Amino acid sequence: MKLEHIGIAVQSLGVSDELFAKLLGKEFYKKESVEREGVTTSFYAAGESKIELLEASREESPIAKFIGKKGEGIHHLAFGVDDIAAEVQRLKKEGFEFISEEPKEGADNKLVVFLHPKSTNGVLVELCQEKP
Repeated sequence: MKLEHIGIAVQSLGVSDELFAKLLGKEFYKKESVEREGVTTSFYAAGESKIELLEASREESPIAKFIGKKGEGIHHLAFGVDDIAAEVQRLKKEGFEFISEEPKEGADNKLVVFLHPKSTNGVLVELCQEKP
């Protein structure tokens, strides 16, 4: 398992893309919309990990709700795994709770599942696997 990316909820990708391009000294390498989740994302390479900026594309999306409650900031930590189904089973046996145990398509060509923050010290944790 490795830290694959850090997800950051933002009000405006336009404003935040400008900020992170200056901060990291390079432009995003990918922008993508995930309609099912109501989010638009920008990805930045940061060493061996990535930064994912997430902007809500509709008012009832999870990112809009997050920003409404907590404001902009770190939304989740994502860990890359080789076998997402096996990791879900392993972590269930260890007592972790999931928001959903069934992997679904996420951004950046990944299958994803999220662990519930109440079982991970209040941090939303994503497991992601490269799609075959």
